[in-house]
Amino acid sequence: MTGRHTADAKRGGHCSRVQRLARVSLGVIGGVLVLVLAATGYELALPGVGDAPLRVTSILRTHHGVAGGVPVPFRLGAAVVAIEDEHFYSNFLVNVFDGAARAALASLHTSSDPGGSTIAQQLAKQLYGEGSGLGTTLEGIGLGAKLSVSYSQAQVLAMYLNAVYYGNGYWGDVAAARGYFATSPDRLDWAEAAMLAGLPQAPSAYDPATHFALAKRRQGEVLQQLVVNHYLTAAQAAAAYRETLPMPSG
Repeated sequence: MTGRHTADAKRGGHCSRVQRLARVSLGVIGGVLVLVLAATGYELALPGVGDAPLRVTSILRTHHGVAGGVPVPFRLGAAVVAIEDEHFYSNFLVNVFDGAARAALASLHTSSDPGGSTIAQQLAKQLYGEGSGLGTTLEGIGLGAKLSVSYSQAQVLAMYLNAVYYGNGYWGDVAAARGYFATSPDRLDWAEAAMLAGLPQAPSAYDPATHFALAKRRQGEVLQQLVVNHYLTAAQAAAAYRETLPMPSG
């Protein structure tokens, strides 16, 4: 009798644990569904992004820039992706989650622009408004997701290259390549591409015409990321860093 009671108690305890686990699992699933529905509702409430190309054109027209098209210049595109959004070519959901996590984490540590966003999120901020704080971060994530599903990766990257500021009065990669290196974006070498790719993070601080030492340091960071992402070998990156770049006077 004692052995049977003990076995029954063990079975009862096992069933209780299974039931608790089932309840916890259902709670987690329910919570995830609520979050998904809330995110979907928020996404639908955001403005559309069908006018993104027109907004890029407007930025260029305002600042006397010249539009570059698709496909994007290989070296410049690779350098920008390496330093700004190394998961850009990953699965859409992986990239959105990664960018959202980085932006949310940064928002907890600063009240200013959190940074750390994906290229699509940075493009969304450039096209659809400035600001800071959690609300702006969430809007950027949502609009970045809309851009990512509405346009190809090449189109998103091309719009980003066209819409950002590279310092020294140059808006868009065409004006920057011409202004800094007297060439077109598709003819940039790795040293020049890495220099330009590093500028949008802080275009005034890194402006190579006036702050060449800081711009050079930033170029080194971009070249290192190109090595990490297997675009360059360490020897190629070192050679690019040693290259003498003809820079305009400030």
